[in-house]
Parts: sequence; C-alpha cells; structure tokens
Amino acid sequence: MKNPEIKALDLTELKDRVASEQENLNKLKFAHAISPIENPMKIKETRKLLARLKTELRAKELDK
Repeated sequence: MKNPEIKALDLTELKDRVASEQENLNKLKFAHAISPIENPMKIKETRKLLARLKTELRAKELDK
C-alpha cells in the first residue's frame, strides 16, 4: 500500500486497517518464532506499513 492510497482512506478505514495489520504482524512474528518463515522481510514491511498507517491516522485525528 503506497502513501497516496493511505492518504485517500478516511478515519474509520484507517482504524480498521491498523487493526488488521497489527493482527497480521502478530501472526507473522508468531509463525517466525515457531519455525522461520520463508521471507522474514515481510515482518519488516508489515511493521513499516503499520507505522505509515498510524502516522496518517494521527495526522487526521489532529486535523479534526
């Protein structure tokens, strides 16, 4: 998900995406702890996406 796509989301969509990406990150970390996943860079990518989503969410909350 690119930054323009993130900026196009509204507040409720951002909150939903943050929740789903957080759940996805937890699942990836858990799977990696049990047995190494095929592409561990997915954890890093998911973490960065989550940070971008949270940053945009915070910016929109402050604008209100």
